[in-house]
Amino acid sequence: MSQSQPTSTTRRSFLGAATVATAATAATLTASPIAQGEQADKIKVAQTPAEAKPTPPAAPVVKQGDWSKPAAMAIPKGGAFKQEQGRYGLIYPRTPANYGFSILAKVKPGRETAVREYGKTIEKAVADAPDLLAPLKLHYLRWVLFEIEGDTYFMYQGIFDTDFDKYIEDAVALFASTGIITVFTNFEGFPENWQGNVPAINKFFHEHQCPSFLEYAEYPYATADEVKKALRVKSAMSNMLDQMQ
Repeated sequence: MSQSQPTSTTRRSFLGAATVATAATAATLTASPIAQGEQADKIKVAQTPAEAKPTPPAAPVVKQGDWSKPAAMAIPKGGAFKQEQGRYGLIYPRTPANYGFSILAKVKPGRETAVREYGKTIEKAVADAPDLLAPLKLHYLRWVLFEIEGDTYFMYQGIFDTDFDKYIEDAVALFASTGIITVFTNFEGFPENWQGNVPAINKFFHEHQCPSFLEYAEYPYATADEVKKALRVKSAMSNMLDQMQ
């Protein structure tokens, strides 16, 4: 009996904490406008006479910040809903997948091997300093090499939480602080005086941007920080439950 008592006490404590957490969650949901709306709808339906059929609610509109429902966005030709200029060029909208770009550039003759080797440079740099690219607020980064009529092209696809211009500014600052030479020096049309020259680099990126016309996200508008926070909570809960066994 004495040996099982700590386990029972721990479980009772956990159940008590879980009950408090459940009550707090219920109170939060009840206090929220969404929960209040749902409660009001239920009351209205309950008060409706049997012969009257309530009108089905309209389909909810997915708003920025609502990650609970997958969302897709069709984007007009040109990549923006309105021709609004930012610091360096057209302002591209935030989509359910957040901000991003697809940069297409022609590789200088004989530079394909150097481009591929640069991928290994980034791999090692991130392994040595995992937070190296943190200022860019990236979700994903993908580099692709392919040929068109004998010429080699490079596609740089990125999804991130800052806007287009801010990403370039942060990338230039990152290169300056780390001393890493950008892979874009291997591409035709990239400015020779690129170091610290944010307007010139932004001009190159805007001219080589290939806007998407559809973007989809399973958990729309969630930032990288929010995703990592949720994973940390999940890991902490799993560890706690493991300790209970």
